[in-house]
Amino acid sequence: MVMEQIGYISTPVNLDAIFAALADPTRREILSRLAGGEASVKEIAAPFGISQPAVSKHLKVLERAGLIERDIDEQRRPARLKAKNMVAAVDWLDKFKAFWGTNFDQLENVLFEMKQPDVKDTGHE
Repeated sequence: MVMEQIGYISTPVNLDAIFAALADPTRREILSRLAGGEASVKEIAAPFGISQPAVSKHLKVLERAGLIERDIDEQRRPARLKAKNMVAAVDWLDKFKAFWGTNFDQLENVLFEMKQPDVKDTGHE
């Protein structure tokens, strides 16, 4: 289990919540947008053509997963990327890198062999 250090207390990072949040394409686009800097709900909603309440729901999912944080700044509640918890997901996926690398190497060998011209047996030894 991956742990995140908060003050003196270690809390587990919820990989299920992170992957659930990342499963939605709108939320992934929101994270991409926030990678460029903080933004308000109105600013985030503009390119999506969806309502501000719908964007707020997406932001709540991302916030519960620990992928963003929101502040109160006068009338706006700007959201900003908090990619630290995303590292836990990347680390988990990285465990499979060697597995996929081996499988891709094997596939490459099979494809190489398939491209080689057939050598017909001429009957001569």
